[in-house]
Amino acid sequence: MKSWKAFVLLFALMPLVSFKSASVQVPFQTEPIYNGTDLSVGFSPQKTVFKVWSPKAAAVKLRLYAAGQGGIPTRTINLTKANDGVWETAVNQNIKNQYYTFQVNENGKWLLEKPDIYAKAVGVNGKRGMVVDLAATNPSGWKNDKRPALKNFTDIIIYELHIRDLSVSKNSGIQHEGKFLGLTETGTKSPNGEQTGLDHIKDLGVTHIHLLPSFDFSSIDESKPETSQYNWGYDPLNYNVPEGSYSTNPYDGNVRIREFKQMVQALHAKGLRVILDVVYNHTSDINNSNFTQFAPGYFYRHNPDGTYSNATACGNETASEQAMMRKFMIESVAYWAKEYHLDGFRFDLMGVHDIETMNMISDTLHKIDPTIFIYGEGWTAGASPLPEDQRAVKKNTLKLKEIAAFSDDIRDGLKGGFSDVKAKGFVSGAPGLAESVKFGIVASTQHPQINYQAVNYSKAPWANQPSQAINYVSCHDDNTLFDRLKISNPDASEQDLIKMDKLSNAVVLTSQGVAFLHAGAEMLRTKQGVANSYNSPDSINELDWSRKETYKSVFNYYKQLVALRKNHPAFRMPTTNMIQQHLKFTETNDPNLIQYQLTGHANSDQWKDILVLLNGNRTDKTINLPSGNWILVGNGENIDEKGIQKITSSTLTLPATTASVLYKMQ
Repeated sequence: MKSWKAFVLLFALMPLVSFKSASVQVPFQTEPIYNGTDLSVGFSPQKTVFKVWSPKAAAVKLRLYAAGQGGIPTRTINLTKANDGVWETAVNQNIKNQYYTFQVNENGKWLLEKPDIYAKAVGVNGKRGMVVDLAATNPSGWKNDKRPALKNFTDIIIYELHIRDLSVSKNSGIQHEGKFLGLTETGTKSPNGEQTGLDHIKDLGVTHIHLLPSFDFSSIDESKPETSQYNWGYDPLNYNVPEGSYSTNPYDGNVRIREFKQMVQALHAKGLRVILDVVYNHTSDINNSNFTQFAPGYFYRHNPDGTYSNATACGNETASEQAMMRKFMIESVAYWAKEYHLDGFRFDLMGVHDIETMNMISDTLHKIDPTIFIYGEGWTAGASPLPEDQRAVKKNTLKLKEIAAFSDDIRDGLKGGFSDVKAKGFVSGAPGLAESVKFGIVASTQHPQINYQAVNYSKAPWANQPSQAINYVSCHDDNTLFDRLKISNPDASEQDLIKMDKLSNAVVLTSQGVAFLHAGAEMLRTKQGVANSYNSPDSINELDWSRKETYKSVFNYYKQLVALRKNHPAFRMPTTNMIQQHLKFTETNDPNLIQYQLTGHANSDQWKDILVLLNGNRTDKTINLPSGNWILVGNGENIDEKGIQKITSSTLTLPATTASVLYKMQ
């Protein structure tokens, strides 16, 4: 399979490219629009209604099958043309768990036999839809499942995780290796007795689990579970169905649905919210996609010459501004939120989508539950024919309603620029990046003490409120943080690399905005130097639980950082105005030293004044402390909110490559 993320890794500032394909007719904007909410398959024991939108079809056939693959149709039915491009039929008997396909005739040609784009259940490898009684897929107690409490979006700490990575290693102690159910197991331990899996995540203290694509994607052959197959999943097939390879039985369309719900239920029971990574910006290919079988060309953007445009670097880009694509995206996320009780959505290459659609998605989801969190990548991987001022790129976050974007500013300020893997960052002593880090500390908002012209990428604030900025230093894309630090600092000792690593996420977890961690960072995760590991073997991608014992002090430090953030609301102020009032930087006259205070019981914090000192230098530095009696609670080795040391001097020596946190005694 083509590398779906090979180009996406070059997220920001990437030179724009254009993709050429066979010429196609650009669809007219005047296609009939269907405003109903009942497209797809509506099941009841008495009758099942099939309804699809195919505005230029001359005929549409429905075929029923006994299984999700193989065999001949048990019945073939011609659909009837209705209004607004809709074709429909009904079967007046109980056909629960039967499989189906549609086939459209357009311009005298029969297109491919496929499920409808709204399919909610499928058979193995997603080639046929399944008539499903969704209520029958609910696990015991599902009606009582509730989202864990959330007051403000800035209270969120995200943990980005691939389903398979968590449990596939033999040292995970998890029975359901690489499955949804692996995230439901408790009491699991490594051979050395360390907590793994769900218990580990709960113990770390994060609030939200971001699941890499877990809808049905095309790159894994679900019929061959015994073979070693791996993919991140950014190659969409059936958008409204869970991935079959993560279920215990991909042949029965009910199983993946039930097990996904069991996973959500288990996470909610542990106080963890669940975010789904969604990829509406492209399909795994054009000719075989379900979109193409019902309205060829319509769901995709095109260049002026009629060729498919390619802002995703994956061969195509969808046209979210088209009415029926917009409708599909809105109804799809609403379905996941309601049917699967999901708590958030991360939009892959959100910069491909138009602002109006994203805001309509926000409105729809927040009517379902105002605490659903929405964020995405505010960039593209190539040129798009839709003007930039209409797209949800990072600088247009100001136009988005309760939608956040990733801050590549603080990411690259901390560890070094993405385009040069050998480049150093603030944490490894590189000069000139402190302002980019400070910009992240104020959550990419307007602040009178930020020199925006000195920020690496953004020359102006792009977040209206701190809840619109995702602060992070690593994710599934590119090298892990520890690998990147090793590559860019080849002469550094492991001890120094660990200090750089800890300083990186100490900044993330003490900054304003929304904090984001890559799964395994808390035990110095490695992918053996492989950056684009989208289809690398488990040996590269799996979480190696032996590292938790080896680097237990690092895990404990991360855990303490998370607790500090959760216990002290000063680090997660919900408004820009509050940050402007309570966060004050002090000039240090050192390009690799950042000093600031959180004053006046910020956000009702029990500590009146908090002092944060970030020494990115490779040497110790001595500073003059502000007046008052200060208690050191964080020193790079340990965080103890009861106090590590009472500072009796007016000066303090800051260890190299370390974050120090103090509060003032009253």
